[in-house]
Amino acid sequence: MASRRIPFSVGLRHPVLGVTTRSGWLIEGSAGWAEWSPLPSWSREEGETAHRGALEAADHPFPSPLHASVEINTMIPRVPPDVAARMAVAAGCRTVKVKVGDPEGEARVRAVREAVGPAVHIRLDANGSWDLAEAIHSLDVLAGYDIELVEDPVPTLDELARLRRRCSIPVAAETSIRTIEDVDEMRRLGAADVLVIKPQRIGGIGAALRAAELAGIPVVVSSALETSVGLASCLAVAAALPASRYAHGIGTATLLMEDVTSLPLLPVQGRLVPRRVLPDLLLGSRP
Repeated sequence: MASRRIPFSVGLRHPVLGVTTRSGWLIEGSAGWAEWSPLPSWSREEGETAHRGALEAADHPFPSPLHASVEINTMIPRVPPDVAARMAVAAGCRTVKVKVGDPEGEARVRAVREAVGPAVHIRLDANGSWDLAEAIHSLDVLAGYDIELVEDPVPTLDELARLRRRCSIPVAAETSIRTIEDVDEMRRLGAADVLVIKPQRIGGIGAALRAAELAGIPVVVSSALETSVGLASCLAVAAALPASRYAHGIGTATLLMEDVTSLPLLPVQGRLVPRRVLPDLLLGSRP
């Protein structure tokens, strides 16, 4: 049973879709520390689901990893193109996810591609910003930058299914996947080539692994901008999945102005090693 709860609040170096601060609770259980930090856009039900997942992570051991380390992508928010280019190079990852869906989207992608060269994978995330016609047009233009996949070009599974039949770029579903039932519907519609899972939102490590098994397509594990304590749970899911050609979206500790630990989960040469994280910077002299 969870024994301690510590509130936290950390700022982001760059706003991500209007989010400038991540706040929540760190929960200690019999197995270690976990994080509960639902995003402001999540519903009350999603927050409750995330809480159950945090309790599970605190009280139960992480699954045995299948991999000693996990390849991750870096994520570029909707920052000016020159800033995006510098962030992509500094990250040193072989995959860069670039936020698009705003007026500077194409310029941002172009700047990143010119900065990292042809050997680095670029994937896009539109956060459901386009309708079907806008997505078709925008992706036709962006395809010229050799795009690995596009995440959430349109907001619903039905629209994703229709776009997928008309788009040369592989399509990934994330925003529309909130429950195991959503995964089932995605598969029924043939709506995506790749499933992107936020373990916290879908209910924790066990739920994320069940969703990945049900999906029948490659899975990318993605953070919800957690601290390194929460990222450890995301990393545990990624490390327990079969090998994939796709890097996982767990490199977001670099976006935090500060972390809750002196040993944050920062990628080394684009990879992370699975481990539990102790929030020692917040513990102080607490018993």
